Amino acid sequence: MFKLSKTTDYGIVLMAQLASEPSPVPQNARELAASSDLPVPMVSKILKALAKEGLLSSHRGAKGGFVLTRDPEALPVAEMIRVLEGPLALTDCAVGPAVCSHESACVVRAPWQQINRVVERALQDVTLADLVRGQAPSANAMLQIDRSPETTAPPSQSSLER
Repeated sequence: MFKLSKTTDYGIVLMAQLASEPSPVPQNARELAASSDLPVPMVSKILKALAKEGLLSSHRGAKGGFVLTRDPEALPVAEMIRVLEGPLALTDCAVGPAVCSHESACVVRAPWQQINRVVERALQDVTLADLVRGQAPSANAMLQIDRSPETTAPPSQSSLER
């Protein structure tokens, strides 16, 4: 089963909470934990990770807390997942070359890489603002498989690095 970790799930929930504020008022870990019904230690850990990667900024002091560093319209779900989870990859061969010892003889490598690109593109097309609004772009538009010669042939080294 393809499933995000709880940390990633909670991180996106916290980002959505911050994005849903009409004006960016810093919120601390305790406030965010209470409003999301999540444990404070977990929320603190996630907020620190998001701040370290530049998706949030931290403000100290009595009125301190965390705020988004970017407009929710400019923050794709794919980026939030990458920051919290690592590279988007359904299989090892989608991570990069030489990760899987069977890649040279694997007959499903190219199709899995193509599927991975479709999933990544779909997640790139959904923004934090879309999540806050409770909507995403049309699945039909997002899930079109690119059948250009580049994607139907086995990927070259340069196409894997994109």
